Amino acid sequence: MNIEKINYKKFILPFIVGLLIWLLTPLKPVGVSIAAWHMLAIFVATIIGCITQPLPIGAVAILGFTITVITGEVNIDTAVAGFGNDSIWLIAMAFFISRGFIKTGLGKRIALVFVRIFGKKTLGLAYSLIGVDLILSPATPSNTARAGGIMYPIIDSLSRSFGSNPEDKTERKIGSFLTFAEFHGNTITSAMFLTAMAGNPLAQSLAKAAHVNITWMGWFLAALVPGVISLILVPFLIYKLYPPEVKETPNAKKWAEDQLSEMGHMSLAERFMSVIFIIALVLWVLGGTLKIDATLTAFIALSLLLLTGVLSWSDILQEKGAWNTLTWFSILVMMANQLNILGFIPWLSKTISNSLHGLSWPVVLIVLILFYFYSHYLFASATAHVSAMYTALLGVAIAAGVPPLLGGLMLGFFGNLFASTTHYSDGPAPILFSSGYVLQKDWWTLNAILGIFYLVIWLGVGTLWMKVIGIF
Repeated sequence: MNIEKINYKKFILPFIVGLLIWLLTPLKPVGVSIAAWHMLAIFVATIIGCITQPLPIGAVAILGFTITVITGEVNIDTAVAGFGNDSIWLIAMAFFISRGFIKTGLGKRIALVFVRIFGKKTLGLAYSLIGVDLILSPATPSNTARAGGIMYPIIDSLSRSFGSNPEDKTERKIGSFLTFAEFHGNTITSAMFLTAMAGNPLAQSLAKAAHVNITWMGWFLAALVPGVISLILVPFLIYKLYPPEVKETPNAKKWAEDQLSEMGHMSLAERFMSVIFIIALVLWVLGGTLKIDATLTAFIALSLLLLTGVLSWSDILQEKGAWNTLTWFSILVMMANQLNILGFIPWLSKTISNSLHGLSWPVVLIVLILFYFYSHYLFASATAHVSAMYTALLGVAIAAGVPPLLGGLMLGFFGNLFASTTHYSDGPAPILFSSGYVLQKDWWTLNAILGIFYLVIWLGVGTLWMKVIGIF
């Protein structure tokens, strides 16, 4: 048996930073306890480890967990209690549900049907593919699974059928446009639903610790108008800024029909998957009225998938993404909560808010969102960024007078929208970028332009919309 190769050099930065913070304990700010300062050192080292990844992110989190307990900053009972967080289990359950879309082929079938109906023009083709992402997103918390497991294989096959592929430098025919449009469609749909990206329930959980209650329906209603505007305008903007060489795609319908013909009639498993998906959506939407928790809804859907045989227990055990996420999310949430309980986050929020004293809360909110958005150039994981900054920024917002629910939701939305930065910004980015359809300079340039669009629409129109519906 061979020993796993580990890049120990990648431990150097998190170790040095964590140790440096720890050794600076005598110089800690007045008002911050020793326990809170030590917790900060471990948390920062863990977050940096999640970025440098000397080990897979789950393993890095386990190391952070172990150090937290060994040093006595948190007792073992409190530490393991983090694994009982309902928002984290919602993520895991929805990972399993999304597995059903991939296993049954229902996700692919929906995409092909959309291509057959709307794919006469290249722009329409992009809208149809994004429409599929929109339909799948409420029950697919892994935007990486949506982009990489369902959408990209279809985009790649479709592009090659039109003679567009990176190998012979014909990617601009159609593949570049469709790939980049899907990336942004995925980003927007991730921001629209609480269950569309793994970091969203994490934000919900962190907001709850600050006594801000975000519901599935509340998130959706708040994101609805800026989300729809973005879904309509962003593909068109990309079409103008990064136009495909092929504008008409009359063969797309025939291609989709051939693919559907190969798939055959809708299987019993796909029918079960469709019905269960609809049940889950209805319960998520009406959960507040029916007094059914969002996490319970996910458990109900998974139970139905197991009872109908759509998924087997073996499928559940082999869903590595879910178990990996459950592990490291639980640990990071536990650490973030402890920073709050031990007093570091309240101190930091008060300190920053004092430095912004005299500014109106709308200005403070804009400053915080701009900082949150552009600091993402330093992160290679959306969820790590949410874990590191969401609680502190929400605390600052609330201390400055920003309506709590407005601040919690806006930070939640931009925990997805800041993906409009780099080619390593979140899970879908490296998958779609590494396909070779979009050059790095194009990726960064177009993202910089569209990032400004998101800031204007979601901060401007989004805030006005939330005022209209009574969020604040």
